[in-house]
Amino acid sequence: MLDAIASVADVFVGIFQAGADFFVALTVGILPLVIVLLTAVNALIKFIGMERVNRVAELAGREGFQYAPLRFLVLPVLAVFFLTNPACYTMGTFLPERNKPAFYDAAVSFVHPPLGLLPHVNPGELFVWAGIAVGIEQLGLNVNRLAVAYLFTGLVVIFFRGLVTQFIYDRLAARADTPTVDAAATA
Repeated sequence: MLDAIASVADVFVGIFQAGADFFVALTVGILPLVIVLLTAVNALIKFIGMERVNRVAELAGREGFQYAPLRFLVLPVLAVFFLTNPACYTMGTFLPERNKPAFYDAAVSFVHPPLGLLPHVNPGELFVWAGIAVGIEQLGLNVNRLAVAYLFTGLVVIFFRGLVTQFIYDRLAARADTPTVDAAATA
């Protein structure tokens, strides 16, 4: 009887010990990495100059389809590569308000596709790619070919997602600015 109670107590404490170990791993591993990364990016922005960063963002935020690739391909790819997930979303702060939702959609859609080639971009989700890679290897297929295809497919997807989200945002914003006719006033 005492052995059974002791076993239950060991399991109970073991659950909390596993949680504490995980917390320590995050505190020692990811938290310092994110802080150092954010510090490095802020230093890089200071070195490059906020004016230059703002000019690139202004260029990306200009009206016209010709700036869409810069806004929905170049900026998200650079943000994900250099800032990684989740810091990459902060790059949208340099864009005009009307472009932020579409940039976010493009960036959040790109944190998985480069994992096969650039595992640093989203280490929290690396297990997903690792599971897929094991299955592909067991089938005797080339994992690197899949990684490249996934990356290029991701580029196409983020561009179209950015365009679609921008289209939806613009329509909703136009609708919000259009005065509606009050049914009670016309009756």
